[in-house]
Amino acid sequence: MSIIFVLIPIALIFVAIAIFVFIWAVRSEQFDDLDRQGSNILFDEDQPPLTKKHSTKSDDEL
Repeated sequence: MSIIFVLIPIALIFVAIAIFVFIWAVRSEQFDDLDRQGSNILFDEDQPPLTKKHSTKSDDEL
């Protein structure tokens, strides 16, 4: 029964930390516009692939 005197304060500390982190995330606008970042990758312009420089000798000559 004495373990409950330890577990209740630990649980309250965890709840307080979770509430603090949630309030911090809301105030720092972590939850604003969640869909934009996921769709940004779909609209990025593709860069042309880098071309490899060909050596003067072809593979057949080796």
